[in-house]
Amino acid sequence: MKDNNRFLRIFPVMLISLLVISGAYAQTGIEPEKIERVGLSGWQFLKINLDSRQTAMGGAFAAISNGNVGSIYGNPAALSDIKNFDVAFNNVNYIADINYVSAALAKNFEGIGVFAVSFASLDVGDIPRTINRVIPGEDRTEAFVTKETFTGGNFAAGISYARRITDRLSIGGNVRWIREEIDDLSMNNISVDFGTIFYTGWRSLRLAMTARNFGPDQNLVGWSEEVQIEPVDIRMPFDFHLGIAMDFFDHADSPHFLTVVVEGTHPNDGPEKVNTGAEYWFNDILALRAGYRFNYDEESYTFGAGLKYGISGVTGRVDYAFIDFGRLEQLHMFTLALEF
Repeated sequence: MKDNNRFLRIFPVMLISLLVISGAYAQTGIEPEKIERVGLSGWQFLKINLDSRQTAMGGAFAAISNGNVGSIYGNPAALSDIKNFDVAFNNVNYIADINYVSAALAKNFEGIGVFAVSFASLDVGDIPRTINRVIPGEDRTEAFVTKETFTGGNFAAGISYARRITDRLSIGGNVRWIREEIDDLSMNNISVDFGTIFYTGWRSLRLAMTARNFGPDQNLVGWSEEVQIEPVDIRMPFDFHLGIAMDFFDHADSPHFLTVVVEGTHPNDGPEKVNTGAEYWFNDILALRAGYRFNYDEESYTFGAGLKYGISGVTGRVDYAFIDFGRLEQLHMFTLALEF
């Protein structure tokens, strides 16, 4: 037991030292050619985190504690923190006037685990239809905007399950049926997520891992001679997250509660990224959140707030998130939730 305690004390130091040494070593020798892997996958709507709390913390969701039904959109293992029944509604007006909404509910069945269902819908709105038409008297075409419009969007419906295996380890997963449409073309697929959270036993230090968006390649159905493009396999946007987090001021008589999270992510269609975030609670009523995203093209800082209130055994939550998208301006996200 003494050896285990000693290991848990020195493990964070070993992890930090390894990262520092790896970073220093990477700066020596011949600079490798950078391969960004951009544009190698579809189903991009699966990357949008619909939970305002997680988004306000820089999208560093893997090791967040005190999970609620919003954990479906991050690390499903955190669903195991739900005590009884939790329901939430999310809305974000995304870039380019895209509207994205979702609803989810979860129930803890004592001795069995937490089950949840979720629905999400993304609508891109009306898009002017553009065609190539032949220029009279010439052997070339030009782009022409017609008076017609078309639309597109995505839909996802899924079930989730999480369970606390021991007092230190939780596991969870999502299985979702997803659909993508653009004009008269469409495709369906299955998406699978998996996550774990492990408490080291040293204070509240925890390590977490998520692997998201497993699924087979798929292609759009409905190609015609007018499109004049052969069907191609579209890959899922798989990504892997590894996070570490710790709580401060977490003793029972303190009105303050602070969580700090650091997370690395490895996507299959872009460079590695780092998300950092923090959440401060006062009297378990008011929350202030902030985060920063490293190595993104446009996204950078985030911040937000949360309000929790209880009435007759029901706890309501209102969360807000602000995301800076650089040249794509800013986004605002809202979550309304009830906990029974």
